[in-house]
Amino acid sequence: MATQTVNKNARVIAIVVMFFVYAMISFVTNLAAPIGTIWGNLFAGDKVLGMMGNMMNFLAYLFMGIPAGNLLVKIGYKKTCLWALVVGIVGLFVQYLSGVVGADTIIAHFGQVPLPLNYFIYLLGAFICGFCVCMLNTAVCPMLNMLGGSGKGGNQLLQFGGALNSLAGTLTPFFVGALIGVLTPSTKIVAVSPLLFIGMAIFAVAFVVLSFVYIPEPPISKGKKAYTHSPWSFRHTVLGVISIFFYVGVEVGIPGTLNFYLADQGANGAGVIGDASTIAGAIVAVYWLLMLVGRFLSGFISGAVSSKTQLTVVASLGVILVLAAIFTPQDVTVAVPSFLYDGGDVAARVPLSAYFLVLCGLSTSIMWGSIFNLAVEGLGKYTAQASGIFMMMVVGGGIMPLIQSAIANNAGYITSYWLVVAMLLFILFYGLIGSKNVNTDIPVDEEETLDPRNL
Repeated sequence: MATQTVNKNARVIAIVVMFFVYAMISFVTNLAAPIGTIWGNLFAGDKVLGMMGNMMNFLAYLFMGIPAGNLLVKIGYKKTCLWALVVGIVGLFVQYLSGVVGADTIIAHFGQVPLPLNYFIYLLGAFICGFCVCMLNTAVCPMLNMLGGSGKGGNQLLQFGGALNSLAGTLTPFFVGALIGVLTPSTKIVAVSPLLFIGMAIFAVAFVVLSFVYIPEPPISKGKKAYTHSPWSFRHTVLGVISIFFYVGVEVGIPGTLNFYLADQGANGAGVIGDASTIAGAIVAVYWLLMLVGRFLSGFISGAVSSKTQLTVVASLGVILVLAAIFTPQDVTVAVPSFLYDGGDVAARVPLSAYFLVLCGLSTSIMWGSIFNLAVEGLGKYTAQASGIFMMMVVGGGIMPLIQSAIANNAGYITSYWLVVAMLLFILFYGLIGSKNVNTDIPVDEEETLDPRNL
């Protein structure tokens, strides 16, 4: 009885640690965009240069996804997390260096804009941080899925972890904004140095704690054999990989394009009444808040409702909401609530379609956990390799929004959301049909099976 209590306590501690690491993933990832506003402002408001740090963060997944999965196989989940934390400290420190060295050394030009050495140091730091979050994601997602016993229990832990991930992602821009204050041409990257040092300190503490915490390792992490199959042998996994690629494109593309649409004061903009940039930021923040709400609620129902059912429902809802935004006339506007923006004597208004797109946060909130849970179901010893492949596909968050932006430039902001509809329809197909494991004849068991309930 005493041994069973110890095992249960060890499992609880492992879950708490994985939740904490999951939150840190979002903390590091969401540093890139708000810090990028400093660079964009320094470069005469160039949004492309400002978003390059975010792109470098996502690009790292493309290079590190499969190697991270291989690391799980060779050194295990815990050691992979520990190395990831070290990489994260290095990445944040390199970003700090971009604020103190190389500002006066111009080494390239982007059109007429001179690019100093410290800008490239910053991009390098963002790229290194991308390696960190990729490695952490690769380990955390299958670990939480395993600790929950896969199936509904695994998805439940993924959704609770995702809620903490969203909370960290929501708070990070606020912290950056508080440190920056009023953005001016004289604002430098050094303004956010305190937050970078806080991040390094948190990673250091996490490294020490994780070093002493027992993390149960699935049998896959000890495997040295050359398997006769791979995750690519499973149809539901291959389709899940495509779904993850499209999902991240949807998650990033919906609010990203909406922000540009509402803030654009030109002929193709939304015609927002009031301070367009401030209003755009406030409304888009609600999207991320709804993602937090959706994941939190899903954490409570995932023990009773399958991932397949949840994914089918939210994908269908997403399609309906985006279509509503597309077909609603853009001259149909609604007032902006005062708690989001107080324009004083100016009655701020935005197109009704913006609210339909914001509500999509409820749909996208649980897609990651549900798709991952379905795609690794029944993989057994191939789970670690599959996790690495999934992390590589996060690059969709960099590629698909760029394609959507190209469509928006040529056909208009709202028209670009047809791409989002197409991606959501594929995710709906995956939930309805593609997620079924039709390759159950492939052996997936190791010599022993680890039941997380007996940890």
